[in-house]
Amino acid sequence: MKVLTINSGSSSVKYQFIDTDTKQSLCKGLIERIGISGTNLTHKRHDGIKTKASDNITDHESTIEQILKILVNPKYGVISDLKEIDAVGHRLVHAGEKFKHSVLIDEEVREELYECIEYAPLHNPANIKGIEASLDKLPGTPNVGVFDTTFHVNMPDYAYMYGIPYNYYKNHSIRRYGFHGTSHYYVSHRAAEILGEDIKSLKIITCHLGNGSSIAAVKGSVSVDTSMGFTPLEGLLMGTRCGDIDPGVIFTIAGKENFTIDQANNFFNKQCGVQGISGLTNDMREIEAEAENGNYRALLALKVFSYRLKKYIAAYIGVMNGVDVIVFTGGIGENSDVVRNMTLGNMDALGIKLDVKKNKTTRSSETTISAGDSPVKVMVIPANEELVIAMETSRIVMGKE
Repeated sequence: MKVLTINSGSSSVKYQFIDTDTKQSLCKGLIERIGISGTNLTHKRHDGIKTKASDNITDHESTIEQILKILVNPKYGVISDLKEIDAVGHRLVHAGEKFKHSVLIDEEVREELYECIEYAPLHNPANIKGIEASLDKLPGTPNVGVFDTTFHVNMPDYAYMYGIPYNYYKNHSIRRYGFHGTSHYYVSHRAAEILGEDIKSLKIITCHLGNGSSIAAVKGSVSVDTSMGFTPLEGLLMGTRCGDIDPGVIFTIAGKENFTIDQANNFFNKQCGVQGISGLTNDMREIEAEAENGNYRALLALKVFSYRLKKYIAAYIGVMNGVDVIVFTGGIGENSDVVRNMTLGNMDALGIKLDVKKNKTTRSSETTISAGDSPVKVMVIPANEELVIAMETSRIVMGKE
């Protein structure tokens, strides 16, 4: 089956066209600055042929139309007719407890997705726009929603409950959900495959580190805990999100700044994190460069980021009563030897030892970076969320369990 995967953001759409029989990505691309002057498109075929273009694309409907045009483009495309697209798989962030698993999108599901906007108001509207545009441009083609939360659905109740009156969970579904599920699923299973081990026998900690970051404890192939919570704001320090914070800080800052609820939500999601501490940027590459040049606040942001991650790793070792494998993925996880070293340094008492040379030279490739005598394997595995979405879409459309 050939599946087009769509990851739709508020001003960008990532896509891949994947043959699920061979698990090969036939092409992939990104359209940025949707609705903003100077929209950029980058597209690359599996054989290395690529193109870039700039245009003024005003909305998601036009964006999907542009993606479909390039798929059938004689020079850059990979199919001759849109009928060769067997299905479309969409990344969906959050549906509360309404949808716990991937779902074929019909009229009833479309309506229910709108009801779920409140769970992820910064993400869900854009995801839905991508669905609506795909349904409009590819009538009759099956569309499937694959949720970030699905991999964490089997967390025990004591891991997902908050210390609030129980009726808020029963009446409003307020609980820990977790996100980046497709990434945590892929890298944990891929780690077991690389090691030649049965994942059900392993205790794995997966660290998805990017502008949005989360960590998961995977025991016997099941996510038993994860750092993000009711929303993607909880947990690790992130590019512009504060992560774990005393709720009193929210009340205090909101009071001093006279924030409305929406303004407070925007502040803690978009003006905090690494960017807020450093006063510079949310780009970890720039933070590392500034830190190396002696910028105190950049170094502080780097230290806080790594320290928070170290604490979570240690906590999840306690949760699972040990760990066999730690996996780094995502833009920062795959590329920042500095963050990996700062995080895992001085953890030899927990059986974690890095090979300094391997860690220093690794960039976005499947590599084991732990020392030969390290009881715990440390691996870098590039994220492949699109493959998970494509395989899930194929499974749903084919009616497989």
